[in-house]
Amino acid sequence: MFVTHLSLADFRSYPHAEVALDAGVTVFTGANGQGKTNLVEALEFIATLGSHRVGSETPLVRAGAEKALVRARVQAARDDDRSLLLEIEITPGRANRASVNRSPRRPRELLGALRVVLFSPDDLAVVKGDPSERRRFIDELMVARWPRLAGVRADFEKVLRQRSTLLKSLSGRTYRPVSAEAAATLEIWDAQLAGFGAEIVAARLATLKALQPLVAAAYADLAPSNNVAGLEYRSSSGVSAELGIAELAEVLTATMAERRGEEIARGQCLVGPHRDDLALTLGELPAKGYASHGESWSFALALRLASFALLRADGIEPVLILDDVFAELDETRRARLAELISDAEQVLITAAVAADVPSALTGRRFTVSAGVVEPDDDEN
Repeated sequence: MFVTHLSLADFRSYPHAEVALDAGVTVFTGANGQGKTNLVEALEFIATLGSHRVGSETPLVRAGAEKALVRARVQAARDDDRSLLLEIEITPGRANRASVNRSPRRPRELLGALRVVLFSPDDLAVVKGDPSERRRFIDELMVARWPRLAGVRADFEKVLRQRSTLLKSLSGRTYRPVSAEAAATLEIWDAQLAGFGAEIVAARLATLKALQPLVAAAYADLAPSNNVAGLEYRSSSGVSAELGIAELAEVLTATMAERRGEEIARGQCLVGPHRDDLALTLGELPAKGYASHGESWSFALALRLASFALLRADGIEPVLILDDVFAELDETRRARLAELISDAEQVLITAAVAADVPSALTGRRFTVSAGVVEPDDDEN
């Protein structure tokens, strides 16, 4: 799949923008702060209902405007001219509105209509940052593979909030018995948390198993060395990939029962996918704290390239977005990356300096200045 047209109204710095796109490589160049990343962020949002830059939707709406509109036309393939017109209206503080081919839909129904894999400098946090960054990475990939799991995640988060509120109200009762009513309510939340959590953990484990060899291969291609890039799931409940969903739910339920006293004392949910982590390693050492900046950058990029390869192996052709990537790479790694992505159906690249993008990546080029997107007169 690839995007043939992007239309924006009051999104970020753009009062209006109309950008015609095509399959192959498209490069947006311009000085920092001119709006290049805003373009690819808009595509990311309509594909995932989220942004890699902010957790709130308020910054996505142009200052002074009440709402923003993102519209994208997506073609099935180069040899298949079937297309979808996707549209989402972002109104902070209110429910967003969406449509497919002008027919109103729930925003979540957009998921799966366009898949993107986006790499940006912020992805260094997946390697160097907190476990929440790695959970977000694997969950986004999980939902890209199986969009229905977005609903499971939402249900899990709702139950987690309710269970956490109950535990907080019971905190400090280490030496006082919990009422029968509170205990019964807690058991209800336990069952629901285990059920939704088991689905999430099973999808994470399946995704991680398929991703591991692809990450090792991508890292070796980008930064040949004797250190193999590895990933391992670290569970708060000791689950393993051999277990089915029902068995995972049983393990989660049993672990919550074992740690109930501790959870009540601390007023926190201590068991579940929200407490799990991915261990990233280079050779025998953890990447976090031991990998150099260059190794960390290559590892983060390898994770995204592996994600792209995994979706393609699933029969999905995602749009690959490289946001300000090449400036951080030396000439050798730039050439290697260009070779690795040369057969992608659509690649969107942002760069402050056009010369940073390898000449092998020929295609359409736009200049972005003060929120104005114009075709480059020197376009290849």
